Amino acid sequence: MRRRLWLSVAAVAAVAAAILGVPLLVVGAARDAGTLMLGLPLLFAAAAAAAAGAGLLARRAARPVEELAEAAGRLSTGDPRPVGRRYGVPELDQVADGLDSAARRVTHLLTADRELAVDASHQLRTPLTALSMRLEEMIASAGDPDAVREEGTAALAQAERLAEVVSQLLGPARRAGGSTAALTGIDEIVAQQVVEWEPAFRRAGRKMVLTGDTGLQAYVTPGGLAQVIATLLDNALMHGAGTVTIRRSQSPRSVVIEVEDEGRGVPAELVSRIFERSVSGRPEGTGLGLSLARTMAAADGGRIVLARRKPPVFAVFLPRNPPGDRTRSPRAGPA
Repeated sequence: MRRRLWLSVAAVAAVAAAILGVPLLVVGAARDAGTLMLGLPLLFAAAAAAAAGAGLLARRAARPVEELAEAAGRLSTGDPRPVGRRYGVPELDQVADGLDSAARRVTHLLTADRELAVDASHQLRTPLTALSMRLEEMIASAGDPDAVREEGTAALAQAERLAEVVSQLLGPARRAGGSTAALTGIDEIVAQQVVEWEPAFRRAGRKMVLTGDTGLQAYVTPGGLAQVIATLLDNALMHGAGTVTIRRSQSPRSVVIEVEDEGRGVPAELVSRIFERSVSGRPEGTGLGLSLARTMAAADGGRIVLARRKPPVFAVFLPRNPPGDRTRSPRAGPA
């Protein structure tokens, strides 16, 4: 492009110099022959200067277009680096703005896709682990038809929840940030998680205790709440110690589910960051569980807080009122 522009501008400059210079030389030569000998070198010098100026002008004019074309090429290959420059020409700056805006959108989409892949792998791990434990229990109880039937029923429930988790991860409602929360009984969801996680705690020589009020209802997505509780139980199993107590209560605006264990608790330096992605109390931890649990609770208008650092107590606040009636958020703290 730069070469074609230079040739075009140089040709125009040379023609302009000829149009202006040749008549002057003809008139001068008619009066004095020496004028022609002096004027011809000057005419060639003017044409050379015009060509050089044309080259400089072509380089300066072509550079913004070339940079914009390079940015567009990078964007088409998935490299979302922005243009980062403006040229003082409204039309070119408008193109640069459009490319930078597209680069930001591509960056957002790529980040969202990566997070979806990471979130999916983490959220699917919990029900797959529970399903695996149930199948192992079924194999171990092969001689007891009643035990096989019970474990098979539990495994089927796990498979159904696994399918629900996949739907939540990939469904349009999750992508749009929407919620399908409805007034739901809490007892069955909590009890289901206790049953699902009991084999894992039993193998670790630990136990779970379920206490507190019954008959509680809140506006939640059942699958989302089940995943939140599963994450807290998984967190207590991996990072905690001793008995895990699940306590249920309610306030005027919230149903509160607390998960407490007898471990060393959350390190003081992580208290303010415990719900951030990639923050974990163990070097081998992914740091995704609590972050995802917070996101899933927030999708239903709820929240998770670290109510006590040591021994650790995580509290989940679930709204008792439908979305349109929530005028204030529940206060953080233990029930």
